[in-house]
Amino acid sequence: MAKETGRKIIAQNKKARHDYLILDTYECGIVLTGTEVKSLRQGRASLVDGFAQLDDAEVWLHNVHIAEYSQGTWTNHSARRKRKLLMHRSEIDKLIGKTKETGYTLVPLALYFKNGRAKVELALAKGKKEYDKRQALREKQDRREAERVISAVKRKQRA
Repeated sequence: MAKETGRKIIAQNKKARHDYLILDTYECGIVLTGTEVKSLRQGRASLVDGFAQLDDAEVWLHNVHIAEYSQGTWTNHSARRKRKLLMHRSEIDKLIGKTKETGYTLVPLALYFKNGRAKVELALAKGKKEYDKRQALREKQDRREAERVISAVKRKQRA
């Protein structure tokens, strides 16, 4: 059987980019059971309410929903159990210092397979205020409007 290469995205947390200001991202391995891996290969996962927490110099992923494997038996996993993340000690030490500051949190952005191994893209993030969210939406809308005008001018010049 050929070895998998590349990156296959299973789930993304698009709302996190809207709700949080992303300061730094980390790629982490994740400790899974066999039925969880099979369920992920079917693309059955959700990162919507997920977050990561540091306990005794270990990083744990909470509230990430990986659906039970349909052909699983009594060995099946619980859907929202906490899962251990695999990171380098130096990265964990940096995160310990940052997350002790108020307002910072660890949020999963994406869950994917990279070269056949399950990975999580974890972000160090700071929560946005409501007016920051509105400002970001306004800037995005202004950028789209400017691109429309520029493309319309280019079309007129060609004609």
